[in-house]
Amino acid sequence: MSVFDLSGNGKSPLTSPCQLLGNSTLFGMPVWIKRDDLLHPVVSGNKFRKLKYPLLAIAKHCTETGRIPTLVTMGGIWSNHLHATAYVAAESGYKSIGLVRGNVAMNSAMLEDCRAQGMQIQFVERDTYRALRDIPHYWQNIVASGSDQFWFPEGGSDPAALHGVAELIAELPFIPDTILVACGTAATLAGLLAGLQGRSRVVGIAVLKNADYLHGEIARLLQEAGYPAHQNYQLITDFHHGGYAKVTPELRQFCHDFTEQSQVPIEPVYTGKVFYALRELIKSGYFQSDEKLVVLHTGGLQGARGMR
Repeated sequence: MSVFDLSGNGKSPLTSPCQLLGNSTLFGMPVWIKRDDLLHPVVSGNKFRKLKYPLLAIAKHCTETGRIPTLVTMGGIWSNHLHATAYVAAESGYKSIGLVRGNVAMNSAMLEDCRAQGMQIQFVERDTYRALRDIPHYWQNIVASGSDQFWFPEGGSDPAALHGVAELIAELPFIPDTILVACGTAATLAGLLAGLQGRSRVVGIAVLKNADYLHGEIARLLQEAGYPAHQNYQLITDFHHGGYAKVTPELRQFCHDFTEQSQVPIEPVYTGKVFYALRELIKSGYFQSDEKLVVLHTGGLQGARGMR
């Protein structure tokens, strides 16, 4: 049975706690953490929320046709999204194909996990990977054609993914003044905007260089998912630490110290950058002293494995 099954079996849909960070010396003001890293032991955080509705639609298709689908997606050798997709495909009895940026000489513990779940790994060169990201349906030039194949964009950033992220807002114990979130594809940020319905503000911390293009992605995802063009957000692009999956010694030390003091595990690719940015923004007076802050812990600790 799929982790996304909601069919009246007596189980409540999975939710995650919202935790007040007890050690005020970390930031000097109260900070709440929405612990989506605790949603599921494998499909954690925003990957769970982003996969939920696309997978429910595929499950309905399977019921109607009686055929077994193949999930096709893309990612790097430490991709949280690939890891989550491989797991839910195996659990649901589906096939899966992962198009991985790199070459056959590359490997990782994450890829071994994917293979163990039955995912077929197919390496692609950098230019091909860029085309997969930028050109609609380009994946059909790479994967052998077959029936009932379903494409998931990089990071699971399908417009339908916003519906799952939007549900997070109803789980919060209060509507905060500001929600902070790490941004890779910005689908999670767009989903938060959808759930807030114009309330509060979302501050996105870009984890990659030259991320101003994400403004266009946010607008596109909201439109394609059927939501208004919400503007109550700010995108901050100064805390990428050199680019996607780039780590400075200072950031690495911060992640270690944060985990030691808070007992909340983070990694330097996504959550480490957002908490580091939070500390620096508080120092600079970016927030009001009485502002109610929630940081979304998007889970996905594969990055921590990759940095060991």
